[in-house]
Amino acid sequence: MEIFKRLDKYQHEQLILCNSKIAGLKAVIAIHDTTLGPALGGCRMWTYNSDGEAIEDALRLARAMTYKAAVSGLNFGGGKAVIIGDSARDKTESLFRALGRYIESLGGRYITAEDVGTSVEDMEIIRLETRYVTGISTSQGGSGDPSLVTAYGVYKGIKACLEEIYNDGSIAGKTVAIQGVGHVGYHLAELIYKDKGKLIVADINDAAVGRVINEFGAIAVKPEEIHTQECDIFSPCALGAIINDDTIPELRCKIIAGAANNQLKEERHGETLCKKGILYAPDYVINAGGLINVADELEYTEGYNRERVLHKASKIYDAVARLITISKRDDIPTHIAADRMAEERINHIRDIKKIYKGE
Repeated sequence: MEIFKRLDKYQHEQLILCNSKIAGLKAVIAIHDTTLGPALGGCRMWTYNSDGEAIEDALRLARAMTYKAAVSGLNFGGGKAVIIGDSARDKTESLFRALGRYIESLGGRYITAEDVGTSVEDMEIIRLETRYVTGISTSQGGSGDPSLVTAYGVYKGIKACLEEIYNDGSIAGKTVAIQGVGHVGYHLAELIYKDKGKLIVADINDAAVGRVINEFGAIAVKPEEIHTQECDIFSPCALGAIINDDTIPELRCKIIAGAANNQLKEERHGETLCKKGILYAPDYVINAGGLINVADELEYTEGYNRERVLHKASKIYDAVARLITISKRDDIPTHIAADRMAEERINHIRDIKKIYKGE
């Protein structure tokens, strides 16, 4: 991997490699763009096949966080931390405290939060070494697990997509195939169930699948078959790259709207979906509820407020509706329309910042 060419391609500002042999820490922090404010993004822990794969994931996710903050109207840039390791067996206090010290050394350019493979408890350990962490437990005045708010935002985005396809935003009677029913997927399934929608689900975790079967009457299929189900909405809520050359021909849905990051394996797959007549809700727009949730801890001196957060997350309906309008107006795929929305706001704020304020 030619690092600087990769950074230049999408205009990343900074890449930090963090290493501590004693603590067992091998981590990457990517900062994409800080025009709107400090880079905010979660800390992922995953068993990457190579260092290059971890770097690539951090860079892609950091860029997505910049765009997610921009389209959500938040005054934050985009960043991401990834820890190379098995979250089931490699977590230690020293590992997270070491990462916390690296984050503190950045002086506020990057603020972390929980992500895939990490938890609220892990963030509280990181907080022992840095103030630049959010998503801490409610007992400490934080927002706690953001998955409910993320699911609520996806739910609102789905309704905007249904309004476009059926001229009716109601989920009642519609079939939603959810890939991944862990934290976010579970809460999304609950919202769909309460709205009288039909559920098809899949997950590599049998216990998670059993839970939604028992509680919401979901129908379970094998993980490798979930994208092939005939449904109104396919909702990826696991890891990314599910929309690819192999899966697209097998899709039998009208809408793709889910919480997973980087659902398109390549940008061209968004164009393929458009040509097939499948409405795609870009992931960083529809899954912004989690970012909205943790950002609330940082933006208000009086502390986190769940009612305020849910109100903001409900606006994801408007964001999805707006990008659909741009897509139709400019005759472009929705993922490109979303990029234009984000880039327009970033460029406007960048231009405003040229005005000297005498600081």
